[in-house]
Amino acid sequence: MLRYVFAPVHPAFAHSLGVPLTLTELAGSGQDLTAANPRGVAITFDDGPHPVGTPAMLEVLARHGARATFFVIGEQVVKRPQLLQRIQAEGHAIALHGYHHRLHLRRSAVELADDFTRGLAAIEDAVGSSARLHRPPFGIYSRASLQIARDRGLQPLLWSTWGKDWRKFTTSERIAGRAVGGIQAADVILLHDADFYSAKRSHERTAQALELMLARLESAGLGTFLCG
Repeated sequence: MLRYVFAPVHPAFAHSLGVPLTLTELAGSGQDLTAANPRGVAITFDDGPHPVGTPAMLEVLARHGARATFFVIGEQVVKRPQLLQRIQAEGHAIALHGYHHRLHLRRSAVELADDFTRGLAAIEDAVGSSARLHRPPFGIYSRASLQIARDRGLQPLLWSTWGKDWRKFTTSERIAGRAVGGIQAADVILLHDADFYSAKRSHERTAQALELMLARLESAGLGTFLCG
């Protein structure tokens, strides 16, 4: 059980579960992705779509010509499908984060199966296509949910670096420093475009941090690539 809990922060546990953390590992999983470019990194957002946070991220990404992958929550998608359509129209990827943002370890296999079904349906209803990737809330799978993800044909993906942008007492500079301070090609960066499940208005700091991060990535000659 410990490896499921610590997989998001200890690579050895994620690897023991066969869950990728980087673009290189993702490409090695059999995904047919252009994301394996050795000079690229992936920016990913969890918890949206959000009526303010998601457009803010999209505007920053557009200014820099960058691409990102949005791991969305089904209960938010059904409230604002037009935002999912905008994400797709602007060239970004859409992935599943769940229908509800609840810890998998506290849910039964039946509840989890229903969550996957509803989450996938919400995405397909909004944009007419299916998600290929999955990331669980809090980055924590249970034995049952990891198996369900794979049975549904979804590729699990965690991350290799993060900004910890959900915190109440942080700054845009600190978020950017954590996320890209030691960035390497093929890293997968975790950010959040919503404050539904984190500190109020945290997405505002994330948008500011994203500007800093993209400038630093550009200086380092690192492009941004979609996960799937």
